[in-house]
Amino acid sequence: MALAQAIRSVGRGGLFSLSVLRASKPTADFFTELVREIYKVGARSLPIIAVGGAFVGLSLTLLGFRALETYGASNQVSVLIGLGLYRELAPVLTALLFVGRAGSSIAAELGLMRATDQITALGLMGIDPVAKAVAPRFWAAVLTVPLLVGFFASFAIAASWFQAVQVLGIDNGMFWQTMKDSVDFHDDFVPAFVKAAVFGGTAALVASYVGYHAEPTIEGTSVATTRAVVNASLLVLMFNFVLSAFLFR
Repeated sequence: MALAQAIRSVGRGGLFSLSVLRASKPTADFFTELVREIYKVGARSLPIIAVGGAFVGLSLTLLGFRALETYGASNQVSVLIGLGLYRELAPVLTALLFVGRAGSSIAAELGLMRATDQITALGLMGIDPVAKAVAPRFWAAVLTVPLLVGFFASFAIAASWFQAVQVLGIDNGMFWQTMKDSVDFHDDFVPAFVKAAVFGGTAALVASYVGYHAEPTIEGTSVATTRAVVNASLLVLMFNFVLSAFLFR
């Protein structure tokens, strides 16, 4: 019974995703909503992304320095920082922070719209609720999460430089040169932003689907918000493994 329900949920989610893509039409109203959602899910997420990136950079540098110091290679810590951030940590952690900050908001907003019959009202007025309420949120996430990954990595590297050079005493030139030699645009930058776009779309689709189909009650909205965060976070981690297996060889 549980397996059959899971299969039905996957099928409904796939059909919902197709309806979102079909509803994504480049109209003036769509771009207005898109800009509004980019501000809500992107710009408002910058503080938590900045703080998260800085502390990840500090922690990873301290851990890497202590591990590499054992083998007399502590001056190579920036290699660990650069590759670790762009290949894994920056896309995944940014996506998880995005799910907690923006994904929960998307699910709660759509759940509240369902509870207050706003979605039904849009249908009665001849307005496609998916095109109006879901598609802009989906594309806003796809566009903003890669930018947030760049923001996260920038703060992490800046914090790593401070920890490595100013606190631990690693040579400044060695720090930047080893990172420059180890991080490649095609092999590291591009896959990181591809993963970020996939994670952003996944988070937005899961949150939108759960919120859009929530029970029309306050409790239903609460359950939908929790379910959106849990399901989207697990899918991000699953997709990260799959994408890493194909993108990083």
